[in-house]
Amino acid sequence: MKLLVVIVSYRVTDLTIDCLRSLSGKIERVPGGARVALCENGTGGDAADRLRQAIAENGWGPWVDLTVITPNRGFTGGNNAVIRPALESDDPPEYVLLLNADTIVPEQDSLNTLVAFLDEHPQAGIAGSMLLSPEGTIESTPFRFPGIATELDRGLKLGIVSKLLAPWSLVLPKRAEPFRVGWVSGASLILRRAMLDQIGLLDEDLYTYFDDPDISLRAARAGWETWYVPASRVIHLGGSTTGLTGPRVVPRLPPYWYQARRRFFLKNYGPWYTAMADAAFILGYATWRIRRWIQRKPDTEPSHMLIDSIRHSVFCAGPKVPVVENPALRSSSGD
Repeated sequence: MKLLVVIVSYRVTDLTIDCLRSLSGKIERVPGGARVALCENGTGGDAADRLRQAIAENGWGPWVDLTVITPNRGFTGGNNAVIRPALESDDPPEYVLLLNADTIVPEQDSLNTLVAFLDEHPQAGIAGSMLLSPEGTIESTPFRFPGIATELDRGLKLGIVSKLLAPWSLVLPKRAEPFRVGWVSGASLILRRAMLDQIGLLDEDLYTYFDDPDISLRAARAGWETWYVPASRVIHLGGSTTGLTGPRVVPRLPPYWYQARRRFFLKNYGPWYTAMADAAFILGYATWRIRRWIQRKPDTEPSHMLIDSIRHSVFCAGPKVPVVENPALRSSSGD
């Protein structure tokens, strides 16, 4: 099999069905053969039954395989739950496409372009699509890897400093042609099986966030390249599963976001570098909070972000690489 498209559904059953509908007629036309592995990731209730019904009523059974797991294992665990057995099967896919449940694939080239790109670039282990809002706005992907400079810029939010730090800024300038990048969003991300065989699957101890820069960094250190392929376009509704993005203001980022950030930095860069990155963001963000108050600017940031960033930094949480807490496991244990 050429391509396995992996979709993880958690509390977005209607959007998942819309995503499958957008793939209908396209999966069958991928050269070399393709299937969809759909993981219902612990939503509960009638979610699994509704997905089964939609697959049956629309005749998607020949190309969709549904796996139901419980409790929720996050983005990383949900994806790995279906990728692992597929790679161990008698007909493992050459490529694996991670596709968010809150996406729409508008055209055949969205899939075929990614497949063709990896076919033509054997050193590319990862490639990502251009992500568009429903209104057609291009999302911020692709990115450089997070570091001290990107954390200072993220916290300080000062135009002149951002210009000085532009060569190290997190978000890369957009181009019309494919180009090599640090990492791309996991909303539409194709992975080469040979690379996964070498570096392993998604880090399940990250739970849900920082998994896309993590796997791209592991790939880069093993000699694989990550590319942004703008000819592959995917519509991304954004934040529907977690509620952490979108037009509304986020009230407070959950602990697992901060834990995932700390795990990413500590496992990949070590405690001293992580301490400098933590200090850069905290000092920059504290300065921005003061400047915002003086200038009477509106506060559109998540609440408690400064204190939460301090509390989850290595200065308070310590230098041990954390395993991100899965809130679903805590709930199921009755704690």
